[in-house]
Amino acid sequence: MKQVIKTIILASLTTFVAFSLIAFPNDSFEASIRGLNIWWEVVFPSLLPFFITSELLIGFGVVRFIGVLFEPIMRPLFNVPGVGSFGWIMGMASGYPTGAKIAARLREEEQISRVEAERLVSFTNASSPLFIIGAVSIGFFHDAKLGVLLAVCHYGSNALVGLCMRFYGRAEEKRNTTRHKKTEKKFSIRRAFREMHEMRISDERALGQILGDAVINSIKTLVMVGGFIILFSVLTKLFFLIGLSPLIAIIFQFILSIFSIPIDMALPLFSGLFEITIGAQMISQKTATVLSQAVLVSFIMGFNGLSVQAQVASILSGTDIRFKPYFLARFLHGALASILTVVLYIPLYLNKQTFELNDMPVFNQDAENSWVVLMTIMQNIGPVITLLFLALTAVLLYRRSRT
Repeated sequence: MKQVIKTIILASLTTFVAFSLIAFPNDSFEASIRGLNIWWEVVFPSLLPFFITSELLIGFGVVRFIGVLFEPIMRPLFNVPGVGSFGWIMGMASGYPTGAKIAARLREEEQISRVEAERLVSFTNASSPLFIIGAVSIGFFHDAKLGVLLAVCHYGSNALVGLCMRFYGRAEEKRNTTRHKKTEKKFSIRRAFREMHEMRISDERALGQILGDAVINSIKTLVMVGGFIILFSVLTKLFFLIGLSPLIAIIFQFILSIFSIPIDMALPLFSGLFEITIGAQMISQKTATVLSQAVLVSFIMGFNGLSVQAQVASILSGTDIRFKPYFLARFLHGALASILTVVLYIPLYLNKQTFELNDMPVFNQDAENSWVVLMTIMQNIGPVITLLFLALTAVLLYRRSRT
């Protein structure tokens, strides 16, 4: 009976969305184009190098080398093997869903257990510096100093989530302690080189096949990511058009009033829970204190948005990694990021406002200009990179189908 009810609900929701698309074709098309532009210009070209590099580093055994070296750090702090440091660093550098992608690959390679993978996924999916500083702070708020506050709070709370999640799954691990004991070894460069070599030798693929697989697997994942970005861009627009977003926003108004945040932020917050970029842009356009805006942006970035969560769920679906720990960790990340924003608002933002722009060090102004230039470059050459690699993937798949 439970499965029947679930089938009816899913069928009803899908049918409702289909009729909404028919009722609002122009708005749906515009929302699709908006989502496509985000993926086409920024997401694909910015994530592709990280995805391909991570695939190659895993294939060549470099990740195993890093894992041996960082084992004495990652195990005591986050209760994950040293290879988790690779996913953590890459996740912060490139943004979501890189952390989930790397955790899934490490699990497929059996370099980490299921519980360790679930811990790793919970704190390795973060916003990239390009998004926090370039898109949100400079692009939406036109305030580079706000980016420092948001970045520190986002990455700091992300580490705190990892510290909290180290206690997750201990009961399950007690039933199988063999692997845990094996991975607790001392720092050794010699052993790191040896295990890297053994890892590379165990992969019997030729160099050309490893490169081809890295490109194909990365682009398959990014095409999936693009699909979710477009889908949630359309859903967010449809919810607004049919009046569902303003209705649900009433609930958020009550929550915001408890924390003395303007209630007109309710609709942007609800939108941000679906898609971060839309929510952050709407928050920046509202008249409110910078603190209120920063708190809400920090929360939705920590929550990741349902669009990113759907991407992560899709990546994890091919493994035995459970989605629930990651989902619960998102609320913890959002809450901790918001708290840190309140605590660090004065020292990291207000105190910086006492300096006039002309009094700021030259390197700070250069850094702000660098982010603007980087965003401009991405928008100009991003589509070209996307087209070239999509064509390359088509050629590789065609050649493999002929062999």
